[in-house]
Amino acid sequence: MITARIERYAPGFTDTVIARRGISGAGYETYNPNYVGGDIGAGAMTLRQSLLRPTPRIDPYRTPLTGVCLCSASPPPGPSVHGMAGYLAALSALRREFGIRTPPGLGPRRSHGLRDTR
Repeated sequence: MITARIERYAPGFTDTVIARRGISGAGYETYNPNYVGGDIGAGAMTLRQSLLRPTPRIDPYRTPLTGVCLCSASPPPGPSVHGMAGYLAALSALRREFGIRTPPGLGPRRSHGLRDTR
């Protein structure tokens, strides 16, 4: 169904597909029990779940294990393709493990003696 829909808007697409594989929701759950019913988004994204997942705590990235943080679809901001859970887990680890409260700059560094030509 998906290939046919893409083919409708992009004629010739089907000819470029080398292989394909389909898996049911039950198959996903068998592969990974965390994918309940095949849900790869780690469960409902209700307002309550958005605020309280995976457990109600001030630092949802913290685990009972020293040096281990949770950065997946479970903690805020939840499932999507954005990487924010990893970024926020890293900030949590810097604060908790190293006492760093201000995150380091992530932008490119300017070289000394060179002028910005923008």
